[in-house]
Amino acid sequence: MKKWFNKRAFTDYVFLTIGALIMSIGIGVFLVDARVVPGGVSGLSMAIYYLTGGAIPVGIMVWVLNVPLYIWGIKELGKDFGVRTFYGFTISSIGIDLFRGEYPGLEFLALQKTSAVQDILQHDFFFLILLGAACLGIGLGIIFKFRGTTAGSDIVAAIMQKRFGVKPGMAIMSIDLIIVAIAGVIIYAKDLSPDRPAMTLTLYAVFLLFVSSRIIDAVIDGFDYARAVYIISDKYEEISDAIMNKLSRGATAIKARGIYRDVDREVLMAVVTLKELGKLTEVIREIDPDAFVIINNVHEVLGKGFRRRI
Repeated sequence: MKKWFNKRAFTDYVFLTIGALIMSIGIGVFLVDARVVPGGVSGLSMAIYYLTGGAIPVGIMVWVLNVPLYIWGIKELGKDFGVRTFYGFTISSIGIDLFRGEYPGLEFLALQKTSAVQDILQHDFFFLILLGAACLGIGLGIIFKFRGTTAGSDIVAAIMQKRFGVKPGMAIMSIDLIIVAIAGVIIYAKDLSPDRPAMTLTLYAVFLLFVSSRIIDAVIDGFDYARAVYIISDKYEEISDAIMNKLSRGATAIKARGIYRDVDREVLMAVVTLKELGKLTEVIREIDPDAFVIINNVHEVLGKGFRRRI
């Protein structure tokens, strides 16, 4: 009987927890009171928080909004999200309210009220946003690197890609910008930031999106941002179909001859990002546990589906 839990899974969940909590600090401690929204479900939850005068804690709203998106994602895209997605957005939701001292008896954990954070908020606003962006980017980067997700706009983007062929990056950016604009209108209408114009905060939010996305890339990519995977398997046709259909990546079949068995076969070669590598190895393992897989570092890829190194 296959074990449902192993050392690798334990390590993954430890780092998913760390990533979710770091992300929670970025949102709950540095960004909520600064009135600078990060986009996605977190940003929408912050907008609702401002609209209701803080009646609904941000973390609770993040969880409430994510649950129907999660169910929708499972219905539209299958059960690939698994428990990792649910775990990711649940821990981040709990963390946001935990570090803001929203839970009864844990008010002393309200880190946003500490003298250090208040001093930065009042005297070095730009640094505060950088801290929020760093926590957000590092946290999400860790979550993505260990094959997790925080649901939200990722699910909407995946569904838009499936139904309408919209590229995920474009979909996520569009959703984030719409949410940032909505939050800006709410802040302006309710005059929530007398010290800074709503437009200034909106521009800070756009800057936040850019910086956090670059940090996510840095955490995930490291020095090498892609992997070349060579797959030797008798079930190469099934594996190539899975690469194209499940990862939306291409693969190249290379004619080869196995010396040990003296048989002709085709070796598959695919190039994937680090974010996709975990999913690819899982797909290969499901189809052919005995497949021989070679993974090489790739410093740069020029072609469709990959960005140039700067």
